[in-house]
Amino acid sequence: MMNRRIMAPAKSIGIWGNTDKPQFWSLLQPLIQWIEENNGTPYLTTRIRDVCPSSFPSQVHFIEHPDDLNKLDLLLVMGGDGTLLSAARAVQQASLPILGIHLGNLGFLAKVEENNVKDYLYQVMAGDYSMDQRSILKGTLQKESESVSHYAMNEFVVRNSQMHRIMSIEVKVNHVFVGNYNADGLIVATPTGSTAYSLSAGGPIMAPDVHTIVITPISPHSLTARPLVVSDQSMIEIRVIEQDQPFIVTADGQIHEEMFPSDLIQIQRGENTIQLIDVDSESYFKTLRTKMGWGQRGEKK
Repeated sequence: MMNRRIMAPAKSIGIWGNTDKPQFWSLLQPLIQWIEENNGTPYLTTRIRDVCPSSFPSQVHFIEHPDDLNKLDLLLVMGGDGTLLSAARAVQQASLPILGIHLGNLGFLAKVEENNVKDYLYQVMAGDYSMDQRSILKGTLQKESESVSHYAMNEFVVRNSQMHRIMSIEVKVNHVFVGNYNADGLIVATPTGSTAYSLSAGGPIMAPDVHTIVITPISPHSLTARPLVVSDQSMIEIRVIEQDQPFIVTADGQIHEEMFPSDLIQIQRGENTIQLIDVDSESYFKTLRTKMGWGQRGEKK
């Protein structure tokens, strides 16, 4: 999956964070000072600047335009996995390496703990790290009046706006009819997203380096409706049929679009990849065991 090798040292460091977490603010100022003391240049998002209760030193720079991302060597994302997902979508076109600092509850993607962030950041600034390439999905939503596109690192979800209603969802892969799912909804996930909502709905775990997409029905009303794994070179087409009510399409649980049965959803692999920085070469399967209890029987003694 990952080959550890010496990378280019990182000096210009962007900081993206969940500003609603008190841990973020207690860590921010010492981290800025530490970066500067180690000959780095910190860049903060304008949201951090706008909600910060105090001023910043004059040498701190701000990410005010998408072009400013090209000045960065890496993006330090401080928060939970949700924070990392939103940051990844925002910077995916810049191919910017991301180091996730875990301030949340699970931290499956943002694996670095806040108490050892400086040790890991020192490694990254020295170029001692490896890259974990993660695929993303591009969803094109063909509405009656417009066409909009969104990206997802985990998954797209099709669900009813009225959660108690069953949906009938037609699915095609590469224009070939697959079937109609009568279910509470449908998930289309990347290998990264296979351990998120798709897993909760009964989908398989897919290692992040496999080139696949999984289609997982949510609470299907048939014993024969099962998750389907297809090549990530596939075009997945989705229509909601046999209803006249609007429904919702979400990207990573954070972007919501209302659609109607006459609309078409097209999902395929995105043009870019998300580059996650790995600093300890911990295997993906060890992370599954330690973070999710995978492969364990009963409670730990």
